[in-house]
Amino acid sequence: MEGKEKLNKELFGLVGKNISYSFSKGYFSDKFRNLQLINHEYVNFDIDKIEDLLSLVNQFKASLKGFNVTIPYKQSIFNYLDELDATANEIGAVNTVKLTNNGKLIGYNSDVVGFEKSILPLLKKHHTKALILGTGGASNAVGFVLKKLKIDFYKVSRNPTGNREISYSEISEKLLKEHTIIINSSPLGTFPNIDQKPSVPYQFLTKKHLLFDLIYNPAETAFLIEGKKQGAQIKNGFEMLELQAEESWRIWNK
Repeated sequence: MEGKEKLNKELFGLVGKNISYSFSKGYFSDKFRNLQLINHEYVNFDIDKIEDLLSLVNQFKASLKGFNVTIPYKQSIFNYLDELDATANEIGAVNTVKLTNNGKLIGYNSDVVGFEKSILPLLKKHHTKALILGTGGASNAVGFVLKKLKIDFYKVSRNPTGNREISYSEISEKLLKEHTIIINSSPLGTFPNIDQKPSVPYQFLTKKHLLFDLIYNPAETAFLIEGKKQGAQIKNGFEMLELQAEESWRIWNK
């Protein structure tokens, strides 16, 4: 694990599993360098199971100020937090944790801010209904924003269970005609599996559609490429990632 012998620094990091690919370390390392924060450091905390979290926090408690959380721990981390921000509680997912001066762990969700600021400039009058592909923690943040913007949506799942969930086989031409925003919150298409894409009848997409992929690596996923072929507006998750990172930084410093 990275991060040993960092006790003299103000330490931040990313908690996840198999996260060597992550954008966050590079982003914050550049930010600290540009701001000349030479005593700040951002490291990857790659843990095999969420149960390892508290020993990690204890190991670095002298310098750890906060950390981001990514797949697969955005929901399972709840059991290890002392407090939850109201938005994170409603969403049911945490991606930012702040350590207070007395050692408390407080969970927040900055994906909400990142997604809302990123999608808002793209919305047009006809964008009134959406499909969210995937049902994990990220989909909950997306759903929270769509509700706020008064955009009706279905979640699409391989195993639909709850209310407002449908299966991929239910995505028809008629459904796509009405639901002109399609958001991929699943990991399908993430590097290195760049040929994978959600099972959507892409031939029914039009220039009225907006395809938003939370994935940022590759910059154009197979999902977005299919949309582009049909003339749809496309957007990847890179700006959302930058915006949520800035929101995390704001939370750690407030």
